[in-house]
Amino acid sequence: MRPYPASLRKAVFVCLLAATSNTFCLTSKVDKAKPEVTPITAAVLGSRLSVVDAFTKTGFSFLYNLEYDKAIIDFDRTMQSHPEDPYSVNHLLQAVLLKELYRLNALDTTLYTDNGFLTGKPLAGDPQVKARILQLADTSMALSEKRLKINPNDVEALYARGVTRGLKLTYVAIIEKSFFAALRNAAGSRSDHEKVLLLNPNYTDAKLVVGLHNFVLGSMPLAARIMAGMVGMSGSKKKGLDFLAEVGKSNGEASVDARVALALFLRREARYTEALDVIRTLTAQYPKNFLFGLEQANLLKDAGMGHEAIAEYSRLLENGKSGMYPDPHLERAAYGLAESLKGQKKVPEALKAYETALEYKNLTPEVKVRALVGAGEMYDVLGKREQALSDYKGAIALDSDSPQAALARRFVKEPFRF
Repeated sequence: MRPYPASLRKAVFVCLLAATSNTFCLTSKVDKAKPEVTPITAAVLGSRLSVVDAFTKTGFSFLYNLEYDKAIIDFDRTMQSHPEDPYSVNHLLQAVLLKELYRLNALDTTLYTDNGFLTGKPLAGDPQVKARILQLADTSMALSEKRLKINPNDVEALYARGVTRGLKLTYVAIIEKSFFAALRNAAGSRSDHEKVLLLNPNYTDAKLVVGLHNFVLGSMPLAARIMAGMVGMSGSKKKGLDFLAEVGKSNGEASVDARVALALFLRREARYTEALDVIRTLTAQYPKNFLFGLEQANLLKDAGMGHEAIAEYSRLLENGKSGMYPDPHLERAAYGLAESLKGQKKVPEALKAYETALEYKNLTPEVKVRALVGAGEMYDVLGKREQALSDYKGAIALDSDSPQAALARRFVKEPFRF
């Protein structure tokens, strides 16, 4: 069988980034178009009881504040109370997954605003965490499919199965970079949620995954869209953004997820003012979420608002040092600050920020390469060629295949200049 073209594989992977940027959680809600969940309707819904469980609510509060261990404890309690509910399993699955992605520094959207990450190597995932993620995914799938065998048009089971597939594809693509497995799960997730919308057009949450896929596939070059059409995949950027905006304005759990995705896609479209408007709703709602604050700073930087970005990155670093955020990845803010200072041509200050970022012990190889190249560039501008060459060579030695290493090789031959 001929493999899918690289453009298709990349597009699927780009779709996944929105599902992992910040605290992106594919979850269920009680749609406003449906009746309130009362003891009577809950009995009818049966396995959706976990949605209104007290521990589910506190679990999401912990999750959006990046307190993953507490969220896992609460979601596990809900799952023990509702063992036949695929939603309860999905909630625990996403918390375990996001904790692992955060540990691996895979939730900063700076890594996904260009396609350089597509050529990256698999991340060093914990084998025990992987086993738990796959076990939870299998359990949730089995619960959903058990219901679907009884009623193939069970909207709740279809939605739950689509969520499970989406969470699983996030793991295999972002951590393992297994494009073929991601493609299969992406197609299945979208298919499930499109059927949900066919059966119930008012099921707003289902527009999240469908919107994601529409935007990504609609963003592909014409030739790639034709190839996607040959395997039954199509999309529209406008429809994707419209769907995400609709979900984002809703009052359900998926509202946060949709706003994260919408801000990221608007950022990729260079619609920075609109993206900032979206992300500021999240920083206002969750002021202790370091990732939302980091995304706001990233957007200010990308929008060319250098002074505002410098102030925001500096605020993040100060708040992080004061203990405001649970387990903040301050190296990301330090790197962003360095990039903003570089953009303002504040060379000594930028060099200091790059070197500060390089001092953090949990710095990932990908960001370390970027910081080394940035520091080398600043040394070049300061006329310190030997130090610059040392940093460039360090970047090349760390990951010779990365786009940043290619830049470093260029600057080894010819010094960087603004």
